[in-house]
Amino acid sequence: MRVQPRQQLLEIWQAVVDYSFKDGQWHWGGRDGRNSISDAEQLLCILGPATSIKPFTLDQPDRVEDDVLDAMKALGGRLDIPITLLKAVEEYLTTYTDPSGTPIFSAGNYFRSSDPDHEKISDEQLAQPVVDSFAISLSLSLATIGFARQFRSNLKRRSARADIDRLEAMASKRLTAAMIGLLRSFTVDIFDVDSREGRALCRTVNQRGLSTRRIVPLIQESLQEIRASLRDVTMGSGAGLAEDLDHPDRLFECGWSWGVVRDAPAITTKEEVGEQAPGFAEPAPYIYFTSMALDAIETLVSARTRQLGLLNEEQLRLAQGLQLRWDLTQSYWSTVSVANIGGARWPLEDIPWQRITENESEYFSLHVSSIVVQDLVRKRARDADLDRVGLVLEELANRSRITRRVFGGDKAYQVHAPGFPIELGGSEADTGPVLTWFLSDFAPLLLKRTISLAGLLGDPNLRGRMLALADQIWAQLDSRRLPGERRRGLWDQPRLVFEEYDVVYETPSWYHTKRVVDCLVTAAQVLTEPPLRSTQLTEFAGDLLSEADHLYDQELLQGSPNGGQAMRTELQELQARLKRARSILEERPGTAASLASDVLLRLDRFAAARSDLDGES
Repeated sequence: MRVQPRQQLLEIWQAVVDYSFKDGQWHWGGRDGRNSISDAEQLLCILGPATSIKPFTLDQPDRVEDDVLDAMKALGGRLDIPITLLKAVEEYLTTYTDPSGTPIFSAGNYFRSSDPDHEKISDEQLAQPVVDSFAISLSLSLATIGFARQFRSNLKRRSARADIDRLEAMASKRLTAAMIGLLRSFTVDIFDVDSREGRALCRTVNQRGLSTRRIVPLIQESLQEIRASLRDVTMGSGAGLAEDLDHPDRLFECGWSWGVVRDAPAITTKEEVGEQAPGFAEPAPYIYFTSMALDAIETLVSARTRQLGLLNEEQLRLAQGLQLRWDLTQSYWSTVSVANIGGARWPLEDIPWQRITENESEYFSLHVSSIVVQDLVRKRARDADLDRVGLVLEELANRSRITRRVFGGDKAYQVHAPGFPIELGGSEADTGPVLTWFLSDFAPLLLKRTISLAGLLGDPNLRGRMLALADQIWAQLDSRRLPGERRRGLWDQPRLVFEEYDVVYETPSWYHTKRVVDCLVTAAQVLTEPPLRSTQLTEFAGDLLSEADHLYDQELLQGSPNGGQAMRTELQELQARLKRARSILEERPGTAASLASDVLLRLDRFAAARSDLDGES
């Protein structure tokens, strides 16, 4: 794999610090100005790797490695670095809490107008909370709480510890509010079979051209358990749906809307989280926001969160509600996209995926693929199924002109820049135009999913093919870095790859840079896993080791240990190598085979020397 996560992450860290920390102060904002998402992305470019990859630890000053310290030297010494970062986090938490104490989850300039020439976006619209902010706040809050707790043990002054405790309480409050926001943004969209949505779902699932009369019962049967489990949803916007779900002429879709859905009830909680404002989002799932929510909830219920005890009692209760929605949503999208309901071909393989209330897009296929991979991991799927998803990713790389060149008049590059717009239903809120959200993270998201898939494959050939695809995607991403020494580790300048895109950027996009960081974190996690174990290679190594053991015993029988100190030393070394080979045979058969081969070669030199002596005599 050409992606070298350690080197690349250190470059990014140095560039982030050089750009963000000046005159002893943290400077906010990038290409899209300041908002609760962009500022969190800026912080997570550092806190993400620092709390998920051991060699990048910053919260234990005595364990900070020299090259890491060198990349972060603008922030000061070993003790200064975590203090500066936590001060920046505190400033973020203070900025995005209103005077009444309610956390703010607005998207600011990430919102665009669907009709920019005619209507101005109102302040009320810009203030609407969005799922992306809830999701990234989960990640930032969990990272902050874990980071603060680890660092607190290194502080001796009571006042310094009190400051850390106050910061942790602020992060915990935002975490609870974000969890409530996600609960209130979850929705189950129920529609008639003969509605536009119903026809679109049937068309997507039906890969054999069956009649509506035949395909609808098949869909309903495949979703029966999910439908039954949705009756257990009792918190937030998905509650009270049992009667509508059981209607025989209706289908449904579940997931997350773009924000708190219209008429979503407030969540009863013991925690002080401020006002739970009414929602405006249409009660229909959006594939992009569903994927973002699922990724965030996966972090919430991860082993790290449990092991460090990052959630309090009330948060654990809310997390259970989110995990239920996580399970049901994963199962739903996996069922409709890869189950053989309407034919041998998966609906996922019928690119591009069509959202039932939106246009077709390769983006939707990519996000559904992401959800499917997570579900296949949970089910411990076979390599054959994972490979089918891999073929979809390869096709998406082709269609997006990552593995194919852009030709004259070709507009496929626009999936990267300016990106794909999705309209946010209900966002007009009686005060302005319908808002638009641009998806422009195709390459980093495709890279992240490709690396993740490669790490799951057991077949070395399939894994090698996915890693080769990852190399191609990374080559394009690497070419899109902002030019200039200070910005070398920051993104994104798509014009360097797509000449027809004539916009030149001078400032970094934290939206893109953070997503590249996520890719590198995923690559580092895959590399920390043990190498693949081939059955054939293990058997081959075992045969070599068996022969080496036998010849070594023969050498001892020949009386070689009596041949002098040098001979005894070498035999002891060979014995140690054989012992090491046996101990790693199952985990690292290739290395075991190499050790056994080396022993065999050296034993053969003994045999050849003896043969020469016998010939002379």
